[in-house]
This record gives sequence, structure tokens and C-alpha cells, in this order.
Amino acid sequence: MIQSRRYFLKSCGAVIVSFSSGPVNLLAAQSQGPFGTHLSHIDPGKLDSWLAVGDDGIITACTGKCDFGQGILTAQSQLVAEELCVRVARVKLIQCDTSICPDQGTTSGSQSTPTNFNSENLALAAATAREALLNLAAKKLAEPVENLTVADGVITGTMGRHVRYEDLIGNKHFNLPLSATAKRRSAADWTVLGKPIPSLDRSTLMTGQFEFVHHVRVPGMLHGRVLRPPEMRATVARVDEQSVRNVQGLVKVVVRKDFVGVVAETQYQATLAARQLAVQWNPGPELPSQKDFFDHLQKQPAHDALSVDSQDIEARLADASSIIRARYTYPYQMHGSVGASCAVADVKPESATVCSATQSAYPTRSIVAKLLNITIDKVRVIYGRGSGCYGLNGADAVSFDAAILSQAVGKPVRLQFSRRDEMMWENLGSACTVQLRAGLARDGRIIAWDREDWVASMGNRPGYDQPGNIITGMLLGYEPELPEPRTAKSPAGKFRNQSNTVPSYFAGCIAGSCGGDGTIRSERALTHTVRSPFFTGPLRSPLRIQNTFANECFMDELCAHANADPVAFRLLHLQNSRVIGVLKAAAQAASWQARPSPKAGVSRAGIVSGRGIACVAYEGNNGYAALVAEVDVDLETGTVRPRRFVVALDCGPISNPDGLRNQIEGGILQGMSRALVEEVTWDNRRVTSVDWETYNSLYLDYDMPTVETVFVTPPDVPATGAGETAITVTPAAIGNAIFDATGARLRDLPFSPQRVKAALVESAQR
Repeated sequence: MIQSRRYFLKSCGAVIVSFSSGPVNLLAAQSQGPFGTHLSHIDPGKLDSWLAVGDDGIITACTGKCDFGQGILTAQSQLVAEELCVRVARVKLIQCDTSICPDQGTTSGSQSTPTNFNSENLALAAATAREALLNLAAKKLAEPVENLTVADGVITGTMGRHVRYEDLIGNKHFNLPLSATAKRRSAADWTVLGKPIPSLDRSTLMTGQFEFVHHVRVPGMLHGRVLRPPEMRATVARVDEQSVRNVQGLVKVVVRKDFVGVVAETQYQATLAARQLAVQWNPGPELPSQKDFFDHLQKQPAHDALSVDSQDIEARLADASSIIRARYTYPYQMHGSVGASCAVADVKPESATVCSATQSAYPTRSIVAKLLNITIDKVRVIYGRGSGCYGLNGADAVSFDAAILSQAVGKPVRLQFSRRDEMMWENLGSACTVQLRAGLARDGRIIAWDREDWVASMGNRPGYDQPGNIITGMLLGYEPELPEPRTAKSPAGKFRNQSNTVPSYFAGCIAGSCGGDGTIRSERALTHTVRSPFFTGPLRSPLRIQNTFANECFMDELCAHANADPVAFRLLHLQNSRVIGVLKAAAQAASWQARPSPKAGVSRAGIVSGRGIACVAYEGNNGYAALVAEVDVDLETGTVRPRRFVVALDCGPISNPDGLRNQIEGGILQGMSRALVEEVTWDNRRVTSVDWETYNSLYLDYDMPTVETVFVTPPDVPATGAGETAITVTPAAIGNAIFDATGARLRDLPFSPQRVKAALVESAQR
């Protein structure tokens, strides 16, 4: 019997968030319902597509936003529990199963909380369900709705009579649309939301019982490996399948254009076959020199775009008392996930099921359908957590590779990347260079700001739009869509902060009207997008961290030139109350002493200390943060050691303060690693950062500095993102603190000891 989607939800939906020891078969466990059949239509406008109440009182809810370590499993469970007035333990959440959950796009851009919290989608579904249950109870208890109270799924009338949710709707359909007028619970009444509930997966993660996608096992499953080219954009000339004829357990050599893979009975056998398979490759083009890369970048054909242009920059600069110039560079960096990516695919003639750690289950479903040449309704992607990455590591590529191999052999295939696969061929965070000019009036106020940046990009966001945007697609002959070289047109319409190219100090003037966060009215922000020689994609705070590093360090240069205190100088050029709020809160919590940087009497020997500050309105309106960094600099070795961070964050109403602190501290830690040590390297043919010896990140035993967090919570504002705000300001705050301590300005990341010592020498010679 083909069972309904609702039966599927009740019978097996909780498997995503329930745990047991030993190997896991997520695909089979979720197939207690109609595995291999098309589930009933998912309509996000209908309540039954979002949640169900079982006869045991358990509420099973669906979400199209997945938790890959950022804590939204807990936050979204709290949201459902709060709106339905139950304990969080009574909520079971299914994440990103494309045959069960409504399509909410990609989990990215710190949009999961705004999407599901701000009176829409999951929150609206839960509020609609609560009101529907109260109406059912009013009829059953013969009392007006306004006389009823609800606690932990029990509705009670004025006479003491009560009824449970499961008695009203257990195992039944609501058969209701989402109600746009469903009233949300007030923050003053919260009993679950806003509370520091420990992460629901914390104990299993800490005890090694958590079930990752790597643990998935399917009956009859084989193992695959894909042979990556030895250098960038190399193509297949010849494959000698006879070279692996003696490998025991080998099932098939798969060749499809430039895609070469092997499938075997065990992972060891697949690895052995991949090493032994003789493949002759046509060489790829020579890569630009890393030493001169940023100069090279600025000479390439580009697709130009203006974020803002007041069209009076040159005239205002001509009137300036002084003009300050600087160039900042930011290298390629990688996700560097601790565990290599893994996926399991089961492709049959009539269907395809992929268990994947992708953050984009729904776009991944579309791409799998294209790669396999089957219709999208025959593809199911089931989310299973992998090694978290905050962006796009190898999770999508490994899913596509596994699907291709499974289709080739007609059996389930598990594919796990090697460390080299993961790091040599992942989607890197874009490298960029930023040139800035600013004019100061005699009183030190900024009267004009001009910035121009060059960004190395592979085109559209890889894996999200089409298969040609990732290495799997390119091996199959798909070329990425790259923007044609184009001269920028004057911006029109409403001002938008494009990836924080526009600092918070801009008035955002377009065609005579202004809509930005600051007071600087003469402004230009021009971006040149240049074709990258490497694959690029989202990496935590994509381009925002690069742009904010340049903007906030340059702002500090202007502060120093004006002999002004960095906090006071920023406040002079700000008008957005929320940016001002976090800036003041961070300074106050850090006991900021007003004075210019660098501090007086900078030492030329020993270990010196300094403080720096940076702030941002993330992407304009998606969270607000200010960070004070206190660092020590060893003048002899050039080593930078952060000692204390004080961060103020405004993300609107807070679902879980404990989870939010985790995100802030994790963001600062990752930002510190990217500021101090992380940089992709390459020679004239290939990426050379292929393991933990050749790609540096902070070691796990690094002496983590103190992090003090201040939450700024204005009333009556919507929820914004939070996971990418703190990291965005970290490199700039550290760079400004180094300048305060030493008088040396570092404009190139990472702040390696060699660069610090070179900057110290240059500073001493001025």
C-alpha cells in the first residue's frame, strides 16, 4: 500500500534528529513510508505541509533550512515549541528532505532565522496550528477561545476541563491554509524562545554518537573514487582500463568526457584502483604567478558594476585639504573542513535518491536531475550532516559525483573525498584587491570616498544555478557562465549595499536621493569582477569580510591622519542608530579610552600591545556588529597574538542566547585564523595547498583569547542573520590593533610574521 506523506512524517520523520549508536541507514530508515515512490504534493501554503501532531503528542515539523553546525536545529525546534506552547522535547524536526519538506531554497546568507522567524513559513505554520487547536478545543469544551489557556500541549478552560492536542488532531489532517493573520506569541510571554537551551545535538556530538552522512550504509552499497586532473583545467587524453584489471573487487571504470571514476566493493579497493588507473591528461593552461597575482588581477577584462556613484567624486577630491590613498589585498582562502566530504547515491532507472550534506538540497536536486538526464520529480535529496563549512565546500560536488557513479553501475554508491580531493578542488573564497581614495576637510571630516575593487570569481555561485559552475560539471563539459566584460552603468533605483562594498559611513546617494547608513554624500564604489583561475564559491561572509577588512582598516587610516579617536571619528560619520548602538556598546564594554592611534610612545623592542575597533551593518540590514580587539605583537618575531575581544551584536530578537554566543565565538575564532595564517598557495600549474601541512589554520590547541559578548536588542525590530557578523569585522579589528600597538599598517592578509616584520621596517623608515 502506498501511504500518505502525513503517515510518512509521523512514522519516520524524526529519524533526522534521533540518534543511535552504530552504522546508520538513513535512506532505509526514512523509507518506512513510500521510499522509491513519489510523495504527495508539498504545498507551502498549506499547514499540513509544515507540521503534524501524532497520537503520542509529538509534533513533527518540516523545515527547508538545515543545521550544519550553526545551531538552527535547536533554534527552529524552539520556535515551533514556543508557538505551540509545548516543551522543546516534544518537537521533532525534519530538515531538508526534498520529498517531505517545503522548498526554502539554500541555507545560506544567514537567512534561516529571518526566513522562519519573522511571521512567515515555519513560525506562521506553528502559530496557525496553535490557533486551529484552540478553535477545536473551544468547540469540544464549549467555551470561548479567549477563556482558554494552553500549556505543554494541554488546553484548559475556566471550569478546569482540559483536552490534549493529540485528542483533538492526533493522526489527522488540519486541512487548513496558513493564516496570514495568525498571531505570534509576544516575547514577553516566551517560555522556550529566548532561553539558553543547550544544543539538541550537543551530547551525541561530544560522545561520538552523532550520525553523520559518512555513517550511511545501504544494502548492496559499493564505493567510488573520482580521479581529479593533476592540474587546473587539464583534459583527458586517454584512459587505460587494463591498468586496473588485477585490482580485486573492482566493479567498473567510469569515463564520461573528462570525468574519470572507479567503483569497487570496498573503499580500500576503490582507493587502490584510483591510484593504479593509468590516465593520460592534456595539460591545462599556465596559472598566473602568485607573487604578482593582485597586479595581474587589476589588468584583466572585467564585468564592472557600480554600487553607488554620487558623480561628484573628482570635484570634491579637488576641494579636499588632503587626499589619502591605500590598496588592500585579500587572498584566496578555503573552507578547510576537518572531515572530507561524503555522499551516498542510489540511482535506479526510475528514480534517484541522494543522501548529502549539501546546504542546497533543492538546487542540488535540480542539478542531479540535469546530470542524470531524468525529471526533477524523480530525484530525492535527503540532508545528512557532514563536516560543517559555512559556505560551499565539497558537499555538492561529492553528491554529484556519487550520483554519476551510481547511475553508471546501477547500484548505490558511497563516495568520500580524499583530503587532496577536498582541498585542491574545492570552491575557494574569492581573492580580491581594493584601492581606496578619500578626501578630508581641514577639520578632519571625510568629504569624499572613492573605492574600486577587483574580485576573482568563477561566475555564478557554484552548485546553486547550474552544473557548469562546479568541478563536476566542468569535467562533464559544462562551462561556467561568466559575466561578459562590461563597463559599469550608473546605479539606479533604491540603494543597496552590495556585499558591503559600501561602508556604513556612506549616505548611499543615487540620482540625488540618499538611503545609506552614514553622512558621506560624495561617494563611489566600483567593482570589477574578473575571471578566476580557480573555482570560487561562498565562504563564510563571502566578499563581506574582504570588503569590510579594506573599508574598516582604511577608516582607521583616516582616523590616524585626522589625529582622531577611532570610535569618535566613526560616530562622526554614522547616522544609522543600530550601527551606532553596537559601536557604543562594544566601546563601553571594552572600557575604551579615547585617544588617537597609534598610542603615544610606541616601543621599538619587546612585546607591545594595542587595541583596534571595527564595525559593520552586515549587507546593509542583516545584522549589526562592532568588535574591539586587543593584541600583543612580538617585535622581534613578528608574531601577533590576540588576547581579548569584546563584541557587540544586534540581530533583533534572540532565539537562543547560548547558541548565539557559540556563533559569535566561532566566528571570531575562524576570523582570527583567516586574518593570521590562512592563504591558498599555487605554482604555475596547480594548487599546492592540499593538506594540513601546506594549508595553515590555527591549531586546535591554540590559546584562545577571551571573548566578551554584549547583546544589543532594540524593541520592535525583525530578526536578522547573526552567524556571519562577528567574523566580518575580525580581520579589520586585528589589523587596526596591530597599527595601534606598532604604528605599522598592514594592508595584506594574512598577517604573517614575515609581513608584520616587513611593515615594522617600513614604518621605522618613515
